[in-house]
Amino acid sequence: MKGVILAAGKGSRLYPVTRIVPKPILPMANRLTLEYAFDRLKEMGIHDICIVVGENEPQMRAALGEGKQFDVHLSYVKQEEPKGLAHAVGFAEEFINREPFVLYLGDSVYGDGFDKYAARFTESGCANLNIVQEVEDPSRFGVANVDGERIVRLVEKPKNPESNLAMAGMYFFGPQLWDVLPTLQPSWRGEYEITDAIQALIDKGETVLAGVYNGVWFDTGTLDSYLETSSYLVDGGTLIDSSATVHGHIGEKVVIGAGAVLECDLIEDSVILPGANVKVSGIIRHAIIGGPVSSGGDVISEILHGDYTEIP
Repeated sequence: MKGVILAAGKGSRLYPVTRIVPKPILPMANRLTLEYAFDRLKEMGIHDICIVVGENEPQMRAALGEGKQFDVHLSYVKQEEPKGLAHAVGFAEEFINREPFVLYLGDSVYGDGFDKYAARFTESGCANLNIVQEVEDPSRFGVANVDGERIVRLVEKPKNPESNLAMAGMYFFGPQLWDVLPTLQPSWRGEYEITDAIQALIDKGETVLAGVYNGVWFDTGTLDSYLETSSYLVDGGTLIDSSATVHGHIGEKVVIGAGAVLECDLIEDSVILPGANVKVSGIIRHAIIGGPVSSGGDVISEILHGDYTEIP
């Protein structure tokens, strides 16, 4: 089985940091975000991985190379325009060569592995197995309506959900996917949706299964979710690289990267990126900071990266 990671997005909800560091290689607990994806794929015996990149391609290639340092072999394909997940995965068709594969959304971090789901996908012979998770508010998600283990219909953000099983960002596909991708039409968003591709498989009578995932699952694309994931990865404690220099009190849920220099009264629930030079006359709380940043007052609920950016 092969792996495809979708990593072409701009990460705009984490601007300005992701204007400097592409979201897929933004450090999380002092590891690149995509390293967590590599871990989960390797647990399933997958080492041959294609990354779908966008305008971030030069930085991605420079940071990841051929993948040897991560014990994987990386290939790259470029999605020139952001036209949806189904559009993005289409660029990996030659790489996949009609073999079974796992599709992984590059923003996602999972607490537990997927070995049993990979085994179920293989033994079932199904066209597609989707990782789903029970959620309290399914109206915020793409939802799988099921009959036993089988998905009978997908509904995007339903007003009156018939199920509480949300699509959770990982998909197992057989070669049948390539037969339905050319039939897709753009959605109301103007994008080619992976949920439409899966529904097309269902409509063709293919077997599409749900794998209910009980582990923790994070989408790391916002300030709140990024810091929540960071806290989870350090068990609510601290992770300070040995090469960082800190002058100030360090509270809980703090990560400080390699070579960073930090001066503040107190820092808590925050991430200081590698190489940052931060001087704050006050408290840093619930923030991501990279590059040279200075402030004459507190920095609270901020995303900052810049040349001694002054905070009003």
